[in-house]
Amino acid sequence: MDRVSKMVSEKPVVIFSKSSCCMSHTIRSLISDFGVNPMVYELDEISRGREIEQALSRLGCNPTIPAVFIGGEFVGGANEVMSLHLKRSLKPMLKRAGALWV
Repeated sequence: MDRVSKMVSEKPVVIFSKSSCCMSHTIRSLISDFGVNPMVYELDEISRGREIEQALSRLGCNPTIPAVFIGGEFVGGANEVMSLHLKRSLKPMLKRAGALWV
């Protein structure tokens, strides 16, 4: 858990993903389309990826992938991020976190 906390505090937007997950790709694309450069951790490609995925599960990430953190706070998975976007709440959240300046 400490490792995950450290990872999410390093950048304004952090996405835990798997390279084969189409929803992870969709969320990465959505956030990148705002001009944000998220830190993406592909859990199937990094050492201790399985351990990190288990820690995400203990934090309440269900499903564990994709898991999006903005400003160090867990926002949710694909459904929650898309819902925020449709409510026009995602962009202001990205601005508050310092990930977006426009």
